[in-house]
This record gives sequence, C-alpha cells and structure tokens, in this order.
Amino acid sequence: MIATFTDFGTRGPYLGQVRAVLHQLAPTVPVVDIFTDLPAFDCRAAAYLLPAYSAGLPADSVCLCVVDPGVGTGRRAVAVRADDRWYVGPDNGLLSQVVRRAGSVAASSIDWRPDFLSNSFHARDLFAPVCAMLANGEPPPGGAVDSAALDRPQWPDDLAEILYIDAYGNAISGLRAAAISPGAQIELSGCRCAYRRTFAEAEPSTPFWYANANGLVEVAANGASAARLLALEVGRTLTVVIQSS
Repeated sequence: MIATFTDFGTRGPYLGQVRAVLHQLAPTVPVVDIFTDLPAFDCRAAAYLLPAYSAGLPADSVCLCVVDPGVGTGRRAVAVRADDRWYVGPDNGLLSQVVRRAGSVAASSIDWRPDFLSNSFHARDLFAPVCAMLANGEPPPGGAVDSAALDRPQWPDDLAEILYIDAYGNAISGLRAAAISPGAQIELSGCRCAYRRTFAEAEPSTPFWYANANGLVEVAANGASAARLLALEVGRTLTVVIQSS
C-alpha cells in the first residue's frame, strides 16, 4: 500500500490531487491516509510521529511523507528504505527519526524530474510519482546516498513535547512510553498526571497519561478533553516526574 503522512489537511484540493496522481500511476495499489494533519510546517514534530504511526504498516509499504516548508528550494528529495518500508519526501529532517531507529537503511536521491515540476507542490509533481514507481516494484529513480549524509538534526531520541492533539482532546507527545516507568507522573500545565493502563481505570474528567496504541506517551481524560482541562496546545513541554520510594 501507499500511506500518506502530510500536513495538508482534508480541506482544499491538495490531498485529492496527490491521490489522483497515485491512482493514475499505480491504480491497483491501495492508498491509505494515516496522517492528513501533521502540525503545519513542523518537520521536527512530524519526525517523531512518523516512525510511531508507520510501524504497523505492512512490509514494502510506501510512505509519502510531506511536511515541506522548503519546497522549491535546493533541499534534496530522497527515497529511504528503512527496514522493510519505503519513505519518500524532502530531506529536511522529517525522516531523521525513522532513519535513527531503523535497523537497516538504504537511501537514494531522487534525480528524476517530471515534464512539469511546480515550485510549490512537489508532493503532487515529484513525490507522488516516485511513490507510485516504488509501489509498482520499480527501483528508486536516483543514485545511492550515504544515510549518514541525510539531514539529521541534533534532535533528542525522544521529544518531551505535545506534538498533536486529536479530536477527543487527547495530547500525543514525542516520548516513547516504553522508556518510562508506569510509576512516573507526567507534569503538564502545573498538573501531575498519573499513569493509567486504560481510560476506564481513570476517574472521570481527571487527566492521566497512558501508552497509546502506537507506543507514545499520551495525556488524556476519561470522558473529557485533556486539552481543554489543561489548556494544552502543540509545542507545550512536559516533564517526567519520578516518584520517590
């Protein structure tokens, strides 16, 4: 399958135009929109969400990854094979955490260019056709690149920030839950949130943290919006508080 990870949103023509190209060039390959509203322009936030939410995709899936504030500039376009999946997008740090966490990585520059390449919509004109090529079993259209030469900003292994707030008001962080003890608390907006394994274990309308289905620390509330209760927004820092024995 081809899976899309973008900051386009579902309003307007952008995602539909990308999907139209994919359907034209790879008509038998299903397209699934995993993230349509990654934080706009925020390559760093998207970099931590991408490995968590692509991990469950089948082997040989092709991920179209576009958060691209530098579109039309000299930033490189790349196709990266990380473990058993392809990731196609701009070399602007967006793929850095996927590369860092993968057991095996092979990267290629995208040297191919279409007859028409707009200055502002490489997702449609460049990345979508390359995703279709890969999904059809073709090799990446460019030369090999040392994965160490990819744009890999000095970002931490885990990011202690709120990266995304969903429709329920649950706040997803860039912290992997496996690295945190269930005995720890998450401090956010002056509130200390205890761990709960499920929503049902939490008191109604009381913020708590849990390991979400994609392995990240998420702050939520049973039957309420944690974002509203704690006045949360994307970018808010959180602190892991280790309880003394």
